[in-house]
Parts: sequence; structure tokens; C-alpha cells
Amino acid sequence: MIGGLLPGTVVVVEAYGDEGTDAPLYPEEAEAVARAVDKRRREFTAVRSCARRAMKKLGVPPRPVLPGERGAPTWPDGLTGSMTHCAGYCAAALVRTGDLASLGIDAEVQGPLPEGVLSSVALPAEAERIGRLALERPGVHWDRLLFSAKEAVYKAWFPLTGKWLDFMEADIELFAEPGGGATGGSGPGGSASEGPGAPVRGGFRAALLVPGPRVGDRHLGHFDGRWTVEGGLVATAVAVPHG
Repeated sequence: MIGGLLPGTVVVVEAYGDEGTDAPLYPEEAEAVARAVDKRRREFTAVRSCARRAMKKLGVPPRPVLPGERGAPTWPDGLTGSMTHCAGYCAAALVRTGDLASLGIDAEVQGPLPEGVLSSVALPAEAERIGRLALERPGVHWDRLLFSAKEAVYKAWFPLTGKWLDFMEADIELFAEPGGGATGGSGPGGSASEGPGAPVRGGFRAALLVPGPRVGDRHLGHFDGRWTVEGGLVATAVAVPHG
């Protein structure tokens, strides 16, 4: 699912249901979640299993993936990546640093945000735009999609800056590709389309409202991303090229 949103140089490994939740952890990883609740430990374990499988595909020996500053994962030298998990799904995306400057992924269960959350994550212009999109494609939970896109943007931003990016510091415009469905699935494994198996896909641009990171010889003023709604999930991805 997420692999289709990213360049071919990125290795994405996904897991569904309980897959990987009983995989072994390195001692230092186990220590990091020793006081966590069972749900958190299972998610932590499953997504790191995905990450190590992705390392193997890139020819990199598996190693611990420890939470660093602000919880961002620490990757082996020469790699950058991102991880995500939600109910019934997790994924890790890894790429060689020579191929991309940074990337970010996020997945959410397709459903509306809790009451009151949208106003804390969306700029007035964003809320207006997703209101119009909801009239055109009422089956897509555009508030959840916007939230996911902001999460993916932050995950791509932080490795480049080492700084926090507030929800209100990126103005995201979502757009849908022609065709596709509009009803959305109700949970992992369900349909997210008008016709069976037809996902809804599109892209987005995140205009940075604070000074952007320097990548090579340029300062970035925006990030571009892709999204999909399928199988009862919303997924977003941002890839930041060097050039």
C-alpha cells in the first residue's frame, strides 16, 4: 500500500493484524518499552520487525532501532527512513541516504477525527478546502487524511532540521486523482471505494510557513506527498529528493 506512494528506491515492508508482534527485540529495545502497556509493546515490536526486514532487503545487517530525540527512530549509517503503526497495520520505509534526503510515512484507520481535534490541527484555509472535498468525495474522511499528511510531513521534516514543526506551521492542500471510489472501508481489510478493490488516491503539497530546511544548495519551501485510501486505511507518504 505505502510502497506505491514512494519512489522505487525506497524499500517498504508492511505487516497486518498480529504479524510480527511476537518477534524478538534487542535488549536495549526491550528496555525502551519495559514500562509500556502491552498494546504499545506489540506495536513497537511489529514495526521494528518490518524495519529489520527492510534493512535485510537493502543488504544492511539488522540492528536495534531505538527511539531518539522526540521519539524519532535512529537508523544505521547510510540509511534514512520512517515507521508507522495503527490498529491492524504497521509499516517501515527505508532508503539509502544517497537516494533521498528524507522521507516520512503515516497510516491511520479510515474514520473521522474525534470531535474537536480538527480545529487543533487544521488552518482555517485547510478546513475550508477539506469541506469542499467532502462534498465531492463524501466517503473519504478528509479530516483524518489531513491529519495523516501532517504526520508524514513532520516525520520527513524532523531528520532534516532536528526541530519541532507545529500542525499550524504547514498549510496542506490535498487533491484527488480522477476516478476511484468514495465510500471508504470500515476497517483493515475492508473496501475503500465505490467498486470492489478500487482505492482512492491522490497527492498533496505542504507549504511550509516557517523557514524550511536546507537540502543541498536550496532551502525547501514545501514538501510534496502522495496518499491512498484503501483496505479501510488512510496512508500518506512524503519523499524529499536531494535535487
